[in-house]
Amino acid sequence: MTGGSGPADPEDLADVVARLRRAMRRAARAHDPDNPLSVAQLELLSCVAENPGARPSEVARMLRLAPNSVATLVRGALQRRLLTRSSGRADRRTVALTLTADGAAAVARWQATNAAILSGALAGMADERRDQLAAALPALRELVEGVDALGEEG
Repeated sequence: MTGGSGPADPEDLADVVARLRRAMRRAARAHDPDNPLSVAQLELLSCVAENPGARPSEVARMLRLAPNSVATLVRGALQRRLLTRSSGRADRRTVALTLTADGAAAVARWQATNAAILSGALAGMADERRDQLAAALPALRELVEGVDALGEEG
């Protein structure tokens, strides 16, 4: 990205976001190499943490994964006692997912790992750049909400 005051270039922004996602995954593995969970498992748990009581089909839709992939991830999380399944809402045939205490701890560990990585990266930046990032947070939150809304369509 150019750093000028003009509108953001969507291609530049997409490139930076993709690179940040890859860098965060690599850094997370380096920062917490003993974490036994994959990024996919952690994403599943994070999604359930944000949407307690969600059905597996809802989680699949939110994560844009095939239902059979989510079923595999859920089975593994159940075996590790990270999730529980219970009769869902009004329809007893549906299954609702919730985190166990161990699942919540795994999500907290993942969030702490990511916060530590970002803290370390921010510490290495010039004060002016940190201030620019802080000023951009409201716009970034709005961008996330807009992207999330697009993900809900379809």
